[in-house]
Amino acid sequence: MIDAPQSVNAVIRGTGFQPVVALRTGWKPIPTMTGSRAPPFVPATPYSMQYTNQRVKLEDCRSAGPGSRAELFLVEGDSAASSVTRLRNAQNQAVLPMQGKPLNAIKATEKKVAGYPLFIALAEAIGTGIGPDFHLAAVRYEKILLLFDPDADGIHCGALMSMYFYRWMPELLASGRIEIIRAPVAEIIASPGTPPQYPLSEEEFHTLCSDHRLAGNRQLRTKHYRGLAGIDIEVLSRICIDPKTRNSSRLTPNDALAAIEIFG
Repeated sequence: MIDAPQSVNAVIRGTGFQPVVALRTGWKPIPTMTGSRAPPFVPATPYSMQYTNQRVKLEDCRSAGPGSRAELFLVEGDSAASSVTRLRNAQNQAVLPMQGKPLNAIKATEKKVAGYPLFIALAEAIGTGIGPDFHLAAVRYEKILLLFDPDADGIHCGALMSMYFYRWMPELLASGRIEIIRAPVAEIIASPGTPPQYPLSEEEFHTLCSDHRLAGNRQLRTKHYRGLAGIDIEVLSRICIDPKTRNSSRLTPNDALAAIEIFG
């Protein structure tokens, strides 16, 4: 049972898939597989994969593997993928779009997970394999970045992906390579000439607007974003993509446990 009801309520309200700090513990990472037991790193090139009902296309980067500082963005749909691909650094930032919400990897059978197109594409892109065939030494990206729309569906996607990593790539999750990026839900300009504010949740948006109105501000202007594709290019780049300025937090095994408690 989760001992952080405020954090759980925040997730349910749609205010962000945030780290939960007071959870039941006891999870232990699987020892890292190194040396002769680990398969050699094999560079990959951009590719598309065609399956029966879905097309999963990886927009790979030019450099990947140990020491490359390569990153993989996992996003919702082709529209978001197109926006991120235009702004990314093609040298070391790859983009993989999902089509719809991920499969619940906690409830699904091993056979169903093994045949799910997104999970196949993700495992091949990362290069490690999954489950008993997972090899951390073969990982192609130093960071896996979950960048989803700033809404309830995006939060659910983040939770489902954390559940997948917890069950099928626990060693990758424990290594600290997976991060969640929180995109802004809106832009707030208090008055002409003032710096804009970018709330990360609907709760924060309403609080900021209320504060401005209580202060007697009659020039308040707001703009809601409809998904990643609707975010201004400069804002998307600065808050979500640029490694120096983006708003990201590390995904932990405890976060996955929280997701299982809520969504599993």
